[in-house]
Amino acid sequence: MTQRIGFIGAGLMGHGVAKNILEKGYPLTVLGHRNRAPVDDLIGRGAIEVNSAAALARASDVVFTCLPNSEVVERVVLGPGGVLEGAREGLIVVDLTTAEPPATLRLGEALAARGVRLLDAPMTLTPKEAEAGRLNLLVGGERALFEELRPLFETFNEQIFYIGPLGSAHTLKLINNFLSIGTNALVIEAITTALKAGVDPKMMREVISVSGGNSVSFQRLSSFVAGEPSAGGGAFSIENAWKDISYFVRLSEANATYTPVADTIRRFYGLAVALGYGEEMLPQLFRLQGQLSRVEIDLTLPK
Repeated sequence: MTQRIGFIGAGLMGHGVAKNILEKGYPLTVLGHRNRAPVDDLIGRGAIEVNSAAALARASDVVFTCLPNSEVVERVVLGPGGVLEGAREGLIVVDLTTAEPPATLRLGEALAARGVRLLDAPMTLTPKEAEAGRLNLLVGGERALFEELRPLFETFNEQIFYIGPLGSAHTLKLINNFLSIGTNALVIEAITTALKAGVDPKMMREVISVSGGNSVSFQRLSSFVAGEPSAGGGAFSIENAWKDISYFVRLSEANATYTPVADTIRRFYGLAVALGYGEEMLPQLFRLQGQLSRVEIDLTLPK
């Protein structure tokens, strides 16, 4: 019997995931939210909408959550009208959120007490790959449950990695995002300095592209300097980046590791949020760096 799927969080990343699950033949129930466009698109493809997480849980065998942070996950799953309220024994919850590992373990305990199993399964790459069904998935939790759900995971992923016990996938995702988010900050600072110092931006891109300073982040962000904004990534908000780097710093503190670089990067993203850039996408950090460095950066950046 085909599993019935519930999906909470059909946003930038979640819409593509839910669409691919639906198009591969799984019955889909979706929880509506204020951004109607992705929800309405899924309904047009055959999904059913409900108005509470509890109702969604009652209609599902597997519930996916793809939400902004651990606090929202806990509220949607454990709060009034939440998933747990409508859960029955045997329900499976898969959390795609980039979440905080201790919160994931607490959530797992609360669900297990009601006979509900949890996998942490954060994704890498962008909404473009989500729409194409070519994401990378990191999965933590019971190995047998992971294998049971592999066919479902294959509907929206190109590569699937079993990481280890519950919480391990969220831990590795934070490490990945620290590297990515930190590199973005370094690249934007370097490019801003180059522009103010009078370096030819096209020559800078040509040289660094074949040198040790090259990276995926450099290629994406330097595309704006080269007048190729369509080549740049950036469908990730500055507030989300600040959240992820804050989670990473707390992870390092819990493990007594020394992270002066992460502390500095967290302060930079925190400043951006405090100055009103939180809802902007990552390339908009060029505007902040230009403001702080007193240099006019003439770039066509995405909204």
